[in-house]
Amino acid sequence: MRRSLIQMTVLGVVASVIITALSLLIDWFPEQASTTADDVDLLYDVLLIVSVPIFVLVMSVAIYSVIRFRARPGDERDGEPLHGNAQLEVAWVAIPFVLVTALAVYGWIVLDEQEDPRPNTMDVNVRAGQFAWRFEYPQPGGQSVRSDELYLPKDRPVRFRIRTDDVVHSFWIPEFRIKQDAVPGIVTTSLTVPNRAGNFNVVCAELCGLGHTTMRQQVHVLEGEQFASWIGARRQALAAAPEPGRQTYTTYGCAGCHTLEDAGAAAATGPSLDGLAEVYDKRNPRLSLEAYIRQSIVDPRALVVPGFRADGMPANYSRQLSRAEIDTLVDYLARASAGSSGPGTAAAIRPPPGASR
Repeated sequence: MRRSLIQMTVLGVVASVIITALSLLIDWFPEQASTTADDVDLLYDVLLIVSVPIFVLVMSVAIYSVIRFRARPGDERDGEPLHGNAQLEVAWVAIPFVLVTALAVYGWIVLDEQEDPRPNTMDVNVRAGQFAWRFEYPQPGGQSVRSDELYLPKDRPVRFRIRTDDVVHSFWIPEFRIKQDAVPGIVTTSLTVPNRAGNFNVVCAELCGLGHTTMRQQVHVLEGEQFASWIGARRQALAAAPEPGRQTYTTYGCAGCHTLEDAGAAAATGPSLDGLAEVYDKRNPRLSLEAYIRQSIVDPRALVVPGFRADGMPANYSRQLSRAEIDTLVDYLARASAGSSGPGTAAAIRPPPGASR
């Protein structure tokens, strides 16, 4: 028995060292692009260093017990009577408790440092909706700069205020090592400091419907002067009072699913809106173009383009948009679709099989 235990211990130690080393050599994460990424990666490595030996220990004991105490063919005797060992029981309860508590405290310290308020923090409002992200930058005077893609200044703290217009989503930027759920009815927050200029991914990490996999956008981290130029240009565009219908189209995620040349949108998840004025009456000749567009917004399941799923488009825009916003959007789409033709028309009539509306 003693010899078997020594062999099991030696094999377990060797296996722990090899597996731990291999685990640490694997590059589990994408490039680091925030000040907290290094702390998060270190926390993950510590968890590996602690958990791998425990896993090997448990599996070694289990495998040894299965081999050493297995029933031999023809042996129908009961096993030897067992008696409790108070010291062993205290040890295998106390040691895991201490380990888990220490790791929980370490994790809490990392999270607390990540969420520690910093001076000169910029607020960005993040709105999630099936199946796109929308971003707002509060400005003096009450107006907000809005964008379909996320732009951030390098080396400046950012606090994301995250909410959802429909179901649960999860705001995840892998390169920043931040992930925060967007929960209906509440505002959640997440803080970070981007420290690498470049283009990274914004991903929804919570299954949110048929278009979940398309809920991916870009975050652009710019140098300070470049970001100032970008936000300045957006302020000027806001002051110039752009076409309200086009603004509603881009702000509420329509551009993330539908092609529309006038809005610079080229998505193919839903039917193309280019040339819609030429083909809508083939779908429902009883409705005018404006009535068809309005019904497609407030009740998208009533009229479904062949080849697209009935549940591919959110059915809550009648609650998200005010009556005035719906009116301006309908007017804009009627004019924009009537002024475009070409490839979009064919796409509107013959959408790709299996696509979402």
